[in-house]
Amino acid sequence: MEETTRKNIEIWLNGQYDEESKTAIRNLQNTDEVALEDAFYRDLEFGTGGLRGIMGVGTNRMNKYTVAMATQGLANYIKQQVTDKEPKVVIAYDSRNNSRYFSEITAEVLSANGIKTYIFENIRPTPELSFAVRHLHCDGGIVITASHNPKEYNGYKAYWSDGGQLVSPHDKNVIAEARKIQNITDVNFMRNDKLISYIGKDIDDVYIAKLKTLSLNPDIIEQYNHLNIVYSPLHGTGVTIVPQALNAFGFKNVNVVKEQAVSDGNFPTVISPNPEEAEALSLSIKYAKAIEADIVMATDPDSDRVGIAIKDNQGEFMLLNGNMTASLIVYYICKMWKQNNKINGKQYIIKTIVTTELLVEIARKYNVKSYDVLTGFKYIAEKIRELGDKEEFICGGEESYGYLIGDFVRDKDAVISCCIIAEIAAWAKKQQKSLYDILIDIYMEFGYYKERLFSLTKKGQNGTMEIKQMMDNYRNTPPESINGIKVVEIRDYKSLEAKILTNNTTRKIDLPVSDVLQFFLEDGSKISVRPSGTEPKIKFYFSVKAQLNNNEDINHIENLLNQKIDNIIREL
Repeated sequence: MEETTRKNIEIWLNGQYDEESKTAIRNLQNTDEVALEDAFYRDLEFGTGGLRGIMGVGTNRMNKYTVAMATQGLANYIKQQVTDKEPKVVIAYDSRNNSRYFSEITAEVLSANGIKTYIFENIRPTPELSFAVRHLHCDGGIVITASHNPKEYNGYKAYWSDGGQLVSPHDKNVIAEARKIQNITDVNFMRNDKLISYIGKDIDDVYIAKLKTLSLNPDIIEQYNHLNIVYSPLHGTGVTIVPQALNAFGFKNVNVVKEQAVSDGNFPTVISPNPEEAEALSLSIKYAKAIEADIVMATDPDSDRVGIAIKDNQGEFMLLNGNMTASLIVYYICKMWKQNNKINGKQYIIKTIVTTELLVEIARKYNVKSYDVLTGFKYIAEKIRELGDKEEFICGGEESYGYLIGDFVRDKDAVISCCIIAEIAAWAKKQQKSLYDILIDIYMEFGYYKERLFSLTKKGQNGTMEIKQMMDNYRNTPPESINGIKVVEIRDYKSLEAKILTNNTTRKIDLPVSDVLQFFLEDGSKISVRPSGTEPKIKFYFSVKAQLNNNEDINHIENLLNQKIDNIIREL
């Protein structure tokens, strides 16, 4: 066992830690030294996204002590930044095991440091936390969640006064402050109940009222208010507000999957509470078939992402990927804004660099600007803040099932997404169409875009070196063609330089540095290569397209595009 690991264990056994934790350490010493070493070989890192890890005893685990130390670092930074008034922070938490407990520890430390603290009385979605930060004029926010990770995990995400997750310089500064907290004795645990207020329905009501203002066709909803909707919260926070928000929009036939409406951090009915996974929606689709529903929607435990299933032209339920859902939302929003004479050239959408270029084409047609940002919704929030009142954000999204409509929330919001997706379905019905028909209309007008994500796992230190070597090879000897198609542009987000190979020129990329490469081909294909920041993986995002002339060709074109992606994967 490494000396650092041994030292960390001794500090916990001999320090001011509770007996329950010390007993757990001794049990591991007697039964599982490998698990003990993993729990103490390092500190759980407070990164740019906050904390995330397996729950349990140890410096490398999510527990009351690692949460408290992170909170002390955040409290110290907030107090440095807010000197002219009483600082305020709001806390939310999801249905994961220990989430409420960790939120109370967080409130304890914040209040002990003289920070006015609002805490939701029960589980609430991450987007409602983002909304509450701005609504309550807070200086920061915290949500206890590990998103769609397995049940063993929990996490801690920090937000700034704009309602967005921490970005530069605050992210790095908070990390620096958190690292200064070396011992539990550096934490102030003297809870001040006078500074803690519990919130709930009062915020729900204002949030839902704001969501309703984003409806573009309330008359159509009234006409088709019995749209048959199946919704699942996947044992998470969505149960507290998504059905209510849909009802507020005017939808009267919202059928919640009862087995998954139970808030349970063990997520008993799914392998993983991840709406990107087909298995997570299987129970919802089974229910939808039984009641002949029009649409299926399922949100992850903290309700910032949503997975969708719609009926295809054969009446069978098919899952939409994140790019398809984003395309439906952007198409509908832009089209309705144009129809309502609300576009004056100042409106814009935002997408991440690995999200489909179809969104750019749709926006361009409707005289709406589009901006690219790095992967991560915090960069979308940062762009909204940067543009301020100069331009008007209408919607945005990322391929990983996160979308936002309107700007009063500054994180991906599955609550408003569910409402707008249902509204699009009602709008389609008005035209005697389905959501599938609308998707085909989009492909007929702008081209059929097909995307696929491919992850390659390389474990251990050698794997890390292999991934680095792969990226070096792509940079130093980039392909001139891929699958027989000429490469016309290479964007390197590490050097922040784009090379346009057709005329041998370069231009600067105005984004933060990131280890990402993109290859744009002559036929409109896009290949993005990005090592994961949290796992031993390298991710490849493929996007290809073709002209779709009629509905009957859809299967043929899809097969051709799938074959094209297969060929590109083999070549790379």
